[in-house]
Amino acid sequence: MNKYRTHNCGELSKAHKEKEISLSGWINKKRDHGNLLFIDLRDNYGITQCVIDKSNEIFKKIEKLSLETVLKITGSVIERSNETINKNIPTGEIEVKIKNIDILGETKELPMPVFSDQEYSEEIRLKYRFLDLRRKKIHQNIILRSNIISFIRNEMQKLGFLEFQTPILTSSSPEGARDFLVPSRLNPGKFYALPQAPQQFKQLIMVSGFDKYFQIAPCFRDEDARADRSPGEFYQLDVEMSFVEQEDVFKVIEKLFLKLFKTFSNKKILHEKFPRITYKDAMLKYGTDKPDLRNPLEISDLTNIFEREDVKFEIFKKLVKNGSVVRALVTKNTVDKPRSFFDGIDKWAKDLGSSGLAYFTLEKKSTISAKGPIGKFFSENSLIEIMKQTNASTGDTVFFSCGKKDDVEKILSVARNKIAEDLGLIDNNCFSFCWVVDYPMYEVDEISKKIKFSHNPFSMPQGDLKKLDLSNPLDIKAYQYDIVCNGIELSSGAIRNHIPELMYKLFAVAGYSKNDVNNKFSGMINALSYGAPPHGGIAPGIDRIVMLLANEKNIREITMFPMNQNAQDLMMNAPSEVSDDQLKELNLMLKRKS
Repeated sequence: MNKYRTHNCGELSKAHKEKEISLSGWINKKRDHGNLLFIDLRDNYGITQCVIDKSNEIFKKIEKLSLETVLKITGSVIERSNETINKNIPTGEIEVKIKNIDILGETKELPMPVFSDQEYSEEIRLKYRFLDLRRKKIHQNIILRSNIISFIRNEMQKLGFLEFQTPILTSSSPEGARDFLVPSRLNPGKFYALPQAPQQFKQLIMVSGFDKYFQIAPCFRDEDARADRSPGEFYQLDVEMSFVEQEDVFKVIEKLFLKLFKTFSNKKILHEKFPRITYKDAMLKYGTDKPDLRNPLEISDLTNIFEREDVKFEIFKKLVKNGSVVRALVTKNTVDKPRSFFDGIDKWAKDLGSSGLAYFTLEKKSTISAKGPIGKFFSENSLIEIMKQTNASTGDTVFFSCGKKDDVEKILSVARNKIAEDLGLIDNNCFSFCWVVDYPMYEVDEISKKIKFSHNPFSMPQGDLKKLDLSNPLDIKAYQYDIVCNGIELSSGAIRNHIPELMYKLFAVAGYSKNDVNNKFSGMINALSYGAPPHGGIAPGIDRIVMLLANEKNIREITMFPMNQNAQDLMMNAPSEVSDDQLKELNLMLKRKS
């Protein structure tokens, strides 16, 4: 028999009536009713109400105990009267009449209460994370995370995938985010890097002859924190498959995600066959490659309208002549909205640093006309053409943005979400997945103006590889894809380039010599030279999956021991200074700031 308990705090029921039991846990709440003292005892499994009357000699001892004291309680199970049943907890039909207690762990004064889900500052929550994790909501989130990972692992094995672990100490990568570097004691002056992802290793696993690999992989990137991104480390479902095309990867992930999200959420899934959206269309229609398809609003390109003679809006016409684009958002049936609504959107856009959003509302009396600040600049024929190109109707409002293509995409992407939220157009009770495909292989660096890889440099280009035209690299598309849910990017993936000679040519476009490739990717390029299969994969983020299923907006709420915004672990005081002896052993010297 267990020394500390016969049952946990979530399993007692009327079936245990009059049984002698023992429970161990934390004092969650105390309620003193004069002659009776009630204690809610909490453990990982639930809460059981325990009661003691004043005649018991240990009454005063229990009365003095602080919340969060760890107790072993022995007593008998008694049935509650009908009027005192608590239907909110599984043990609500019984209580335990206390006969004796053992104090197993005392507590200091609490810096924050545990029984409440009240919000506290990040500093307090992270410094005392072990207390924060006792709180009901976050405790359940962490259990949910564990269950999701176990479910994924089990499903991947059912799908024929083998789980392997890849190295944590590896070489620095010239692509992607900043590495975390680890000095080598045995190799003075040289450094390991913590893996940003197991990218090269999982490809090497395919070259090694294994067919389907997965791993719940820790990844390390020295990036700034965001609500959906930890500043130091995160976990991903790393997947790679041999002898596959893009659609084969999609089938596996769609099957997994449909089962996963149906198992852990009651929300509906809008499209069980995930839509495929080209990168080009995503940027045009939504202004982003992470579209939230719960939002019905779409963007239209109206640049050609401002080349017409019968449009007199000269500010936009001048900008268009100088290379600017005009794009528009249409809101349906907003003719009755007050002027303050539209002006508020315009002001909001200006507050974000843009030139604002011009607008008019379409009307029909005897003719088609437009009311609003810029409505008078458009002829009836131009309005009819706008309606045709945007699928707008009378009663709808058209918002315009004009400027450089990238700037217009950025402002209309956030405006699309802002307006949809203000109008209540987004259904928060559903998940909407999509694939974004056909990413460009290359893009122009904004600062250097040089050609660089836009996504993953190890991706396979599309088209006939024997006739691949590298003279126009910006026209080359790659077998690269993202999976997005509710506007959150869950993963990027690609079909890999497994042909060494092609890899040299593609890297040359981005300014890498053959020697550069051999030096920086020696393990990969060497392995591909010994008979590599066509292969591809993907790596959905575990943290973001759990965020969606837990209905949380911040990654901190589903991570057991997160860092703060400054990449500091307030509980363990990391990062910390190291001694001179440690530095000497690693052949390092710190340059102190003056």
